[in-house]
Amino acid sequence: MAQLIGKAKNFVAEKVAHIKKPEANLTDVSVKKVSKDSATFNGQVSVSNPYSHDLPICEITYSLKSADRVIASGTMMDPGSIKAKETTALDIPLKVPYDFLLSLAKDVGKDWDIDYEFQVGLCMQIPVIGKFTLPLSKKGEMKLPTIADVF
Repeated sequence: MAQLIGKAKNFVAEKVAHIKKPEANLTDVSVKKVSKDSATFNGQVSVSNPYSHDLPICEITYSLKSADRVIASGTMMDPGSIKAKETTALDIPLKVPYDFLLSLAKDVGKDWDIDYEFQVGLCMQIPVIGKFTLPLSKKGEMKLPTIADVF
């Protein structure tokens, strides 16, 4: 009897391991909006759903870092769902005050850009598997808005 249960567990574990899972990647971080007191950046995530039904997203956690400092972080609760058999683009708004950006002056330097690391945890409810979090990370650089962009 114990052998039969062991074989059943192995069979189920092997089948679950080969189930297709959603895939995602961070496509870009860019300046979305500029105001007199802050800049709003936009993190873009592209998620593909291999299933024939929509996948609800439980939450999205995010963190934008530069020079080993957290610029913006937070959690978006219940941002919607991923369409069945499609790739869905998600936007993550990140509002950062100018005074914080100016505190990163070493990194900004002559070229007026920021080297960043953008980390996202995309938590979805997947049938059979349950809650599943896709960890994503991207490094890059983004240009900051100039005074002319603000006015």
